[in-house]
Amino acid sequence: MALDLSGYQPIPEAGRKTELIEIPIASLQPTQWCVGLAEVWARQEDFASETRQQRLDYLKGKPVPLVRNAAGEVWMVDRHHRLRGLLGLDPQSTTWGYVIAELHCSDRSEVLRFLEQQGWLYLIDGRGAGPRQPMELPRTLLDLEDDPYRSLVWKLKKEGFIKPQPQIPYHEFRWGAWLRRRPLPPFSSRQLQPALAPARRLVCSQAASTMAGWKGDKKACR
Repeated sequence: MALDLSGYQPIPEAGRKTELIEIPIASLQPTQWCVGLAEVWARQEDFASETRQQRLDYLKGKPVPLVRNAAGEVWMVDRHHRLRGLLGLDPQSTTWGYVIAELHCSDRSEVLRFLEQQGWLYLIDGRGAGPRQPMELPRTLLDLEDDPYRSLVWKLKKEGFIKPQPQIPYHEFRWGAWLRRRPLPPFSSRQLQPALAPARRLVCSQAASTMAGWKGDKKACR
């Protein structure tokens, strides 16, 4: 099914005076169904050589936008890959976040309805099927599925073929859905190499020119 994420509110950025809170990563509820495990593994390699304090100092510069309900439950609107990687290494790890919406309800369905209205839910599963029902969303980062197309887009962005768009929710998943509708050889999050060359050509092509973050006229695509 084609991904339709046309309507969304931009994710508010943290400013210099934004209050940050330290929170256990295990307590954060995800707002998406899947991750690209290639990126998760890369994040784990980066974190593995650092102390807990070094990780926390780094994460303070990458705070997580949070939505909190009246019962104190918290949903994360970004940073799923980074924190999924760290949680796999250290189940007791904490991170820094900032509240972008404080809801006066405690019912989970009402929180998910609000998130969906903002365009802050990703309800497509790791096979590209959906949208699934919001109440079926995983409640922990450790339960997120793998989407190899999300892994592929992470690699393309890292190589400079796609420009980051940090305020667009699920920007990489939009690219993944676009690539999913194009012919690519079989690949996996563990083995991206078979799809990389044709994927590079596709994301640089004029066919992708309407996608946010397109760099077809930039040096990386020449």
